[in-house]
Amino acid sequence: MAPKRRRTTESENKPVVQNCSSRSTRARRSSVKLNNYNSPVVVFAHGAGAPSSSEWMIRWKNLLADALKAIEVVTFDYPYIAGRKPPPKAEKLVEFHTDVVKKIADKYPKHPLILIGKSMGSRVSCMVAADTDIKASAVVCLGYPLKGTKGAIRDEPLMQLSVPTMFVQGTKDGLCPLASLEVVRKKMKALNTVYVVENGDHSFKIGKKNLEMAGITHEEVERLAVQAIATFVSQVIGAM
Repeated sequence: MAPKRRRTTESENKPVVQNCSSRSTRARRSSVKLNNYNSPVVVFAHGAGAPSSSEWMIRWKNLLADALKAIEVVTFDYPYIAGRKPPPKAEKLVEFHTDVVKKIADKYPKHPLILIGKSMGSRVSCMVAADTDIKASAVVCLGYPLKGTKGAIRDEPLMQLSVPTMFVQGTKDGLCPLASLEVVRKKMKALNTVYVVENGDHSFKIGKKNLEMAGITHEEVERLAVQAIATFVSQVIGAM
């Protein structure tokens, strides 16, 4: 008998839109029909350790572009990458990131603006989205680094957010204990949701044994996560 398939799970603290009560583990395609002007434009920021040209970033850029039916998914490199320097504090990257976002928003003024970031890039994306001059429709955090190197909970940017926010987190991500994230989510003023990747690490990678036990491939794990993001974004756009 084939092993029973175990899906990744999604949980919500607050609904993104009213009457959004589904907690299905299978991400469903939204019924919101996108036209030319509500196709989103996405600004996708990389994490601390790998540039936009990394295999992970390229793969996720393509996945997001397809699932979100985005008019464009824009990636970029923070300045320290070119100098091959260690990443500075996230706060020092906000100005550069904001300039990139403003240029893209000016290029696509009629399209919903979605900010997505991997790890450190998600933290900076939240700081940018909190700027009143940035009219982001939503923020998606892929592996939010909630826990600092000394154990401090870095939730300040999340407390400043007012736009709908989604977290995609692995249960084995040491930088974001889910119990700590739940405490933070309850304090956030922004509507927020979380999609949990069972046995996933900081980049949602799952060990071979756990994949076999769940009867699922790594490609399916990522596809389900991206579908959940697409549903979230469609709900936000549909509520605008």
